[in-house]
Amino acid sequence: MATNNKRTHSPVSTEKKYCYFCVNNVQDIDYKNINLLRRFISSYSKIVSRKRSGVCAFHQRKLSNAIKRARIMALLPFVTK
Repeated sequence: MATNNKRTHSPVSTEKKYCYFCVNNVQDIDYKNINLLRRFISSYSKIVSRKRSGVCAFHQRKLSNAIKRARIMALLPFVTK
């Protein structure tokens, strides 16, 4: 008896996501810019992955450091209640 091992994929958008920081020509990611950093944090206060946000590797490293600094300075929460 043969089994069908084909996986069905959900209908997710296949269009390429572009790096927000490269497109808008942002040079430095400031840890004090909370409104910008909140775009890249999930509802559980986790840093969103590159695959989901579309940010390039260079800016993802800068972004994660800025989020971590903002958390230490108590501008962003570590966890949500």
